[in-house]
Order: sequence, then structure tokens, then C-alpha cells
Amino acid sequence: MMENDMFGHTMWAGHWLWMLVIAIVVVIPACRICQRTGYPGWMGVLILFPVVNLILLYFLAFADWPADKKGDRNG
Repeated sequence: MMENDMFGHTMWAGHWLWMLVIAIVVVIPACRICQRTGYPGWMGVLILFPVVNLILLYFLAFADWPADKKGDRNG
């Protein structure tokens, strides 16, 4: 019934645009946090995956950071 709606395709494109914005807003800080703790920045992309994001947060919260061992503290 909604296939003939003129807003059908724009809402779909808007949905993907919104998801891209949210992904950028979340992934960039996660990558920076991973880099500052001494882990590779690509680990921040894991924040996009359900359940894996919780594992990443707990890992970062309770693991020994390589940056602490090197003395490269940023704060």
C-alpha cells in the first residue's frame, strides 16, 4: 500500500543518512579512546556491533592499557 507513496524512497535514504551520521558520531570517539589507551584505533569500529560493543567497553575498562605501561598518559 505504501509502495506508491512519494516519500517512500526519501525516507529510506534519510534513514541511511541518519545511521551514517550516528555511526560517525560514535565511531570517531571510540577510535580515539582506543588509540589513547594504547590499542589500535580500528578497535573503535567494534562499537557498532551489538554485544561486541559491551565487550569492548568492559575490556577497555578493566584491561591493563599499553599506554600506561609506556608512560604515554594523555590526561
